[in-house]
Amino acid sequence: MSACVPTRATDPSDSHHARRIHPSHSPPPTPPRRFRVAGADVSASIAVFLIALPLSLGIALATGAPLQAGLVAAAVGGIVAGRLGGCPLQVSGPAAGLTVVTADLIHRYGWRTTCAITVLAGVVQLGLGCLRVARTALAVSPAIVHGMLAGIGVTIAVAQLHIVLGGTPQSAVLDNLRALPAQLARLQPAAVSVSVLTLGLLFLWPRVPGRAGHLLRKIPAPLVAVAGATTVASLAGLAVPKVDLPSWSSHALAGLPEGPVLGLTAAVLTTTLVCSVQSLLGAVAVDKLAAGRPDLIAASPAPGGRARVGRSDLDRELLGQGAANIVSGALGGLPVAGVAVRSSANVQAGAVSRNSTMLHGVLVVIAALLMVPVLEFIPLASLAALVMAVGVQMVSLHHIRTVTRHREVLVYAVTTLGVVVFGVLEGVTLGIAVAVAVSLHRLTRTRITHCEREGVHHVHVRGQLTFLAVPRLSRALHLVPQGAAAVVELDGSFMDHAAYEALQDWQKTHTAQGGSVELTGRRPGTRIAEPSDSAHCRCRPWTAWRNHQCERPYTAQPAGQPGASGEPCAAQAPGAPRESSGQELARGISAFQRNTAPIVRGELARLAREGQQPDQLFLTCADSRLVTSMITSSGPGDLFVVRNVGNLVPLPGAESGDDSVAAAIEYAVDVLKVRSITVCGHSGCGAMQALLNSEPGDARTPLKRWLRHGLPSLERMADGSGPSARLAGRAPADAVEQLCLTNVVQQLEHLSAHEAVARALQAGELELHGMYFHVGEAQAYLLTEADGDGLFGHVEAAADLPA
Repeated sequence: MSACVPTRATDPSDSHHARRIHPSHSPPPTPPRRFRVAGADVSASIAVFLIALPLSLGIALATGAPLQAGLVAAAVGGIVAGRLGGCPLQVSGPAAGLTVVTADLIHRYGWRTTCAITVLAGVVQLGLGCLRVARTALAVSPAIVHGMLAGIGVTIAVAQLHIVLGGTPQSAVLDNLRALPAQLARLQPAAVSVSVLTLGLLFLWPRVPGRAGHLLRKIPAPLVAVAGATTVASLAGLAVPKVDLPSWSSHALAGLPEGPVLGLTAAVLTTTLVCSVQSLLGAVAVDKLAAGRPDLIAASPAPGGRARVGRSDLDRELLGQGAANIVSGALGGLPVAGVAVRSSANVQAGAVSRNSTMLHGVLVVIAALLMVPVLEFIPLASLAALVMAVGVQMVSLHHIRTVTRHREVLVYAVTTLGVVVFGVLEGVTLGIAVAVAVSLHRLTRTRITHCEREGVHHVHVRGQLTFLAVPRLSRALHLVPQGAAAVVELDGSFMDHAAYEALQDWQKTHTAQGGSVELTGRRPGTRIAEPSDSAHCRCRPWTAWRNHQCERPYTAQPAGQPGASGEPCAAQAPGAPRESSGQELARGISAFQRNTAPIVRGELARLAREGQQPDQLFLTCADSRLVTSMITSSGPGDLFVVRNVGNLVPLPGAESGDDSVAAAIEYAVDVLKVRSITVCGHSGCGAMQALLNSEPGDARTPLKRWLRHGLPSLERMADGSGPSARLAGRAPADAVEQLCLTNVVQQLEHLSAHEAVARALQAGELELHGMYFHVGEAQAYLLTEADGDGLFGHVEAAADLPA
C-alpha cells in the first residue's frame, strides 16, 4: 500500500487529483467497468420468458387468484430474487408447489389477506436468512420433500381436470374426486378439444424427429402448446372461456391480515416452509446442472473480467427469496419460490450470470403492460391442461424408485396422502413423524444370528449395534465354544461404546482361551483391532481390490484357520508361503458375495430387467492402475468401457482398421445411443514408452503390429508445426507424458473418422471428450475445446466445485 501513496504533502482541495496519481512504473488504473449483458444471457432470458409467461398465468388460474398476480410474481421473482439471491442461475416466480397452499389461503382469508401472508412469510425468510439456517432446511428427508411435491401434484391435477372438462373445480381434493363422475357426464366438447390439443403439442413437440426437429425443439414446448391451442380455438371460433385480465388500475394490493391469530400464524409458517424448502432444494439442483457445464465451474473471475458462476450461497438465496416475497405480496402477486422447470431451462439455454434471470423479469413486465390484448385470446382450458401436465409430472417415477430402493416408501406414501387429504403442513408433519418412527425402529431392530459352518462359528449382526442389543449379542457370543474359530460379521454402520466394549472383552477372553476371532464388516478389511496393530498394518477398507502391502509378519496357520490377526492379506512377508492365484481369486469372489453382493443385488437386478443404458463410451488403456469406475465415480450400467494397450482408436479401413474397437464404437453409438465418448490417456503409459523406443525393422510381433496405430501420434508430436498438447499450469514432465497427451488428441481425430461417430456428431447427438489421468498425483485433466490447441485443464476437487 505504501508504494502507491505520494510522498509529498497534498492539499485537501487536491485530494481528488492525488487519488489518481500512481507510480510511474505501476500499470495504469483500470477504467470503471461498464454494465454489459452477455449474448448468452439475452438468449437464455428469452427462452425462460417464453416458458414463464403461460405457466405464470396457468398457476394463477389454478390458485383462484387474479391472473395478473402470476405475472407480478414472475416479474418480481426474476428481478428481485434474481438480483439479491445466492443462486445466480435459479429462476424464481409462482411455483406449482405453492398452488395448493395459496388456493387454500385465498379460499379461507380472501386475496388481500393472502397477499399480506405472503409479505409476512417473506419477513420470516429474511429472519431465517440472517440466522444462517438455510442448510438446516436440507436436513428434511428427501422422501418427505418428494412426497410433498407428489401430493401437491395430485391435488393440482385433480383440480385442473375439472377445467379441462369444461367445469369448475372445488376447494378440496376429495370434493373434486366425488364431483368427477358428474363432471364427466356434462363435459364440454370445445374445452376438451382445446385441452387435448394443448397436451398433444406439449408432449409431441420435444419428439419431433430429424434436423428440422432439432431446430424446432429450441422453441419451448409450453409456449407452442398454448399458442397452438389459442390459434386453433380462435380460427375455429370455439366458444370457450378465455383469459380475462382486468385493468391494472383495479389491481388489488395487499391489505391488513384479517382472521384468527393462530390460523394466520400457521398460514405464514406453511408458506415460509414450502417456499424455503423448494427454493433451497432448487438451488442445490441448479448447482448440479451447472457442474455439468465446464464454462460455469470456475468460481473466480475469468480472463477478461467476466465473472463465472460459483456454488450457491443458500443463506443469501433465502434472503433474496424473502425480499421477493415481500415485494410480490405488497404488489398483489403470488408467493415466490425457485422454479425447477424455468431454472433448468435457464442453465440449458446457456445462461452465464444472474443477468439472464433479471432480464426475463423485465420481459415479463413488458408483456404484462403491452401484450394484454394478445393474452386475452388464450383459452382457460389450455392453461389448465398445461398446469395439469405439470402436476402429473410432479409425481415422479424416478423418485418413487429411489425411495423404494432406500426403504423409505412408507414415508413417501404417508406424506403424499397427508398432503392430498389434509393439506401441505399437515402432510409434511405426518411425514416427519413417520420418518422419525422408521429411524427409531431401524435403530432398535438389530438381528443377531449364530450358525456353524465347517467347524467355524459365524455370528452375524445385522443392523445398528447399540447398548439395547448388547444382551442379545452376549447370548450369541457365548454360544461359541472355547478354543473354536469364530467369525463375527458386523453388517451395520454404527456401534456405540457399550457394544464396542462388550465385543472387545469377549474377543480378548476368547483368544486367551486358545480360540481365534475374525471381525469383519460390510466392507472387506473392516475389523476391530488392537491399538498396537495399527502401526504395523496399512490395510484399508478397500483392501479387497487394492494392491496393498501389509507389513505385519505373516504367521502360518493350519488349513482352514484364519491368520493370527484375523485378516488375510494379498501380500505376505518375504519367504512366507503365498496363496495361489486360484485361491486369491476365490477369496476375492467370496468377499464380494459376502459383503458387496447384498448391497448391489437390487441395482443389478434392475439392470438385468431393463438392459444396459450407459451414458458414455469410455475408451482407455488396459493399464491395471486405471480403475475407471473409481476415477469417474460411476457404478454399474454407467459406462460402456473399451480398454486396449495405449487407448488407441485405429482409423477405419481395410488395412489399418481394427474390427474389435470399431465394432465397440458402432455398437455404443448406434445401438446403445451413448451421448458422449471419452478417450482417456494416463501417465507412465508403457505403450507410449514403447512407441518412443521403437525402431524401423523391429520384429513384427502382435504388440508391434498393434502399436502401429499409435504412429500418427508420434508423428504429430515430432512435427511441431502446430500447437502441442499441454497441461494447464505446467509443462509435460518428459517426452513420454508429451506423447501421452498428444495421443489423446490424435485418437479423438481418429474417432471422428468413424462413420457412426461422424453421423452422430453432425446430428448433434454426441460429444467427444479427451481426458488425461496422472496416476502418481491421482489427478484428472480434461481436454478443453475453447482454443482447439490441445490444452488439458485441471479438474478441481469436489470441495471447489458446485454441489
